[in-house]
Amino acid sequence: MKYLPILISLLVCLSCSGQQKKKEEGQEKKIPVFEMVTIPSLVTDPQHRMEYAVEHYWDKFNFTDTAYIHHPEVTEQAFSNYLYMMGEVPLEKAVSSIRNMLKKAEVEKQMYTYFTDLFEKYLYDPNAPLRNEELYIPVLQAMVETPLLDEVNKIRPAHLLEVALRNRLGESATDFVYELPDGKKGRLYQVKSDYLLLYFYNPDCENCREVTQAMKESQLINGLLNAGKLKVLSVYPDEDKEAWVNHIPQMPTVWINGQDREVILKNEEIYDLKAIPCLYLLDKNKTVVLKDAPFEQVEAYLYNHSAI
Repeated sequence: MKYLPILISLLVCLSCSGQQKKKEEGQEKKIPVFEMVTIPSLVTDPQHRMEYAVEHYWDKFNFTDTAYIHHPEVTEQAFSNYLYMMGEVPLEKAVSSIRNMLKKAEVEKQMYTYFTDLFEKYLYDPNAPLRNEELYIPVLQAMVETPLLDEVNKIRPAHLLEVALRNRLGESATDFVYELPDGKKGRLYQVKSDYLLLYFYNPDCENCREVTQAMKESQLINGLLNAGKLKVLSVYPDEDKEAWVNHIPQMPTVWINGQDREVILKNEEIYDLKAIPCLYLLDKNKTVVLKDAPFEQVEAYLYNHSAI
């Protein structure tokens, strides 16, 4: 909740913002303005004010005015502010707000497409600054359900939704087989530990090398490994055995280092590996605690939930 005071100040600024104008070829033309809702004075609790703002964020927005599309400094900025606020409210309220917003956007197909593209850019793209699959799922569900899109244009969101619904937070991770350097086979569910860090990587991936190094140098990770409270299962999900074997010496021997030589994980999209490296944190029951999370988030979670 450390961003809550900043976001409350942002709401005040947005509420007080007036109309903007610019001159074009000697004539003044109005730029569309995003008008923030006024939070009732009776709502005094900061958390309740934030929830009210998220719930009513788009109440005064004219979804039929496609001029907004051509002013990202207004519309996209308001949209990004909206998503930042999502982190300060319960997930169910954020999901409800997204669903209501997209339902309102259905009055204009061009506007609907504009916003669904923004949701993908901010929540789903591998390089998205606010990547959050749990918030993107209701977007995909809305796209599959909307009468605005024909069946052809629903194929991609339907497929993305199917993949996103696998191995969700709070659900059991899907079991799979991996091969060890000595040729023996192992299974995900055979690994016993309080926590299991599932690490999908590629030997030639620069970002993977950085994440591997950060994990190797982490005192917390090493402490949990030594205490037997954590195990790391690194998996190379491609078929190049030579590249994998040559890279093994660079991986800690205390880790379980495996390969999916049959490329089943990727081909059948058992796990969503659209971006490598990819980290999943599982508890002792193989329940997904963190999905496709940055290493910093994994480390922070383990720091707060485990004891060495």
